[in-house]
Amino acid sequence: MTSTPLTSKIEVLQEVFGFAAFRPGQEAAMDAVLAGRNVLSVMPTGSGKSLCFQVPALMLGGLTVVVSPLVALMQDQVAALRLAGVNADTINSSRSRDENVDAWRRATAGSTRLLYLSPERLMTEQMLAALTRLPVKLIAVDEAHCISQWGPAFRPDYEALSRLRDVFPRVPIMALTATADESTRGDIVARLFGITTQQIVLGFDRPNISLTIAAKGEWKQQLVSFVKSHPGQSGIVYCLSRKKTEEAASVLVAHGINALAYHAGMTKEAREASQNSFMTEPYTVMAATIAFGMGIDKADVRYVFHADLPSSLESYYQEIGRAGRDGNAAEAHMLFGAGDIRMRRMFIEQEDSNEDRKRRERQRLAAMIGYCEAVTCRRRTLLAYFGEDAQNCGNCDVCINPVALTDATKDACLAADAILQTGERYGALHIIDILRGAETEKITTAGQCDLPAFGSGAARRKEDWRTIIRQMVASGFLDQDVAGYGGLSVTEDGGALLRGERNFLYRPDIAPKRKDRATPASDEVTHEQSALLTELKKLRLHLATERRLPAYLIFSDKTLLDMARIAPRDLHQFAMISGVGASKLRDFGTLFVDLIDRHAQQTA
Repeated sequence: MTSTPLTSKIEVLQEVFGFAAFRPGQEAAMDAVLAGRNVLSVMPTGSGKSLCFQVPALMLGGLTVVVSPLVALMQDQVAALRLAGVNADTINSSRSRDENVDAWRRATAGSTRLLYLSPERLMTEQMLAALTRLPVKLIAVDEAHCISQWGPAFRPDYEALSRLRDVFPRVPIMALTATADESTRGDIVARLFGITTQQIVLGFDRPNISLTIAAKGEWKQQLVSFVKSHPGQSGIVYCLSRKKTEEAASVLVAHGINALAYHAGMTKEAREASQNSFMTEPYTVMAATIAFGMGIDKADVRYVFHADLPSSLESYYQEIGRAGRDGNAAEAHMLFGAGDIRMRRMFIEQEDSNEDRKRRERQRLAAMIGYCEAVTCRRRTLLAYFGEDAQNCGNCDVCINPVALTDATKDACLAADAILQTGERYGALHIIDILRGAETEKITTAGQCDLPAFGSGAARRKEDWRTIIRQMVASGFLDQDVAGYGGLSVTEDGGALLRGERNFLYRPDIAPKRKDRATPASDEVTHEQSALLTELKKLRLHLATERRLPAYLIFSDKTLLDMARIAPRDLHQFAMISGVGASKLRDFGTLFVDLIDRHAQQTA
């Protein structure tokens, strides 16, 4: 394994990791820490952020400490580095005491180049004191947006990382993330560095991903319909809860779709089995919480489906970024309803954090809702949030089916009147029943059939009223009691609306037209190449199962696709495949070349 420093960035990149050239932003980040400077690197998902600290770690020698938020992510990155011939290790709660002790002994002996730790493990007095006695050359904080967005109530030790600059004053710190608006970047710099630092921020646009949003109705039916409209394609379905994740997988399986569940409540073995199947089997759908996705390198994810509203545009951007990493057409589709807004606001109010953080989280949620209710190009709205200007993209539902705004001031006043007449204590469904004149048991028991508002909106469909009320909430005319049961109240702006001082324009809830989709990615290879690709994936899974590793750590989908297209017949040709470094060439080259050779003879 690699243990001595190498002197050339390109030498490390090519010989250890098997890549021919750097991607945008990588060299600038490496040069900063190699020169002893702190750096914040914001790069889109799939742009190779990890190499920004892994390459310098092998050049600097000594020990690089990597701070990572998830045990599974740490273990996957360590396994990937070891497969590349790099001495990497992790100390975490999922390993036995003996395993952690052995890992620490290797670090103190000087054989470990990269040591992965959670912030909780790192920021103990004992660990910090021990590390100061070792030749720490670089500290990398992965998923650095957690410093700002996860907050002290969720991961208090991310706040504590601000001490690193005092404990290791001469060690450069690199912070990396895929998503950080200007406010989040400011948080990271202030808390982690304390002073102005070099920032490398690449463009956020992923133009190959189509952006669509639909009003949430019967979400299971909507999910099945969407997935069935993507035959022969893999996708990810994000759900807010573990229970809903399992429900989503079950309903898809019931409709003949190969679907799996993934969430933190599953055993490690069950999560690994789901992940391996997702990486290896064609047309597989992963229904997951946000616990799934970090570090996953599956190139041909054709869609990300959000069954629930993400907490922020940063989270949304990071999650949709797992689609279309091969550059081909992909889709990000979200269901959005009033209940999502109430739930997200409740989460914010119940969080054990100070009012300043809650205020900022409310602002982030407001931006998320504003994106959902956008009446102009979604991509422009999304990129504007991250500080980028853009033209209309032609690849979102608003561009494809331009929004026609309707003046619904009269209807909005009816809704506000109904809310006031019922005491500002009921949720949207009850108010809609009042407006439509539905003599439900709840309404008749409360004696509300005699209210002036009862039946005043009978001309509108229930779905129309749900859209109007949702957009009134999003526009600030109504508020919801997040601490209670979602009761609606009329805001100051709503009062102005009733006095005739404001108008309410809304976007009718019309299902967006879909563009004709390109044929599945399978036609990018010949029939013979596709058959070879299937065999290569089987071999990859076999090797991964033997080593108890996720399949993508052996070789990425892109690397296998290159193998299928080029069909290398000797080790020299195999070494030219992108993603094949010296260690993987030695460990796996003969196995894959032999398989390719056998396949060629059988199909000759």
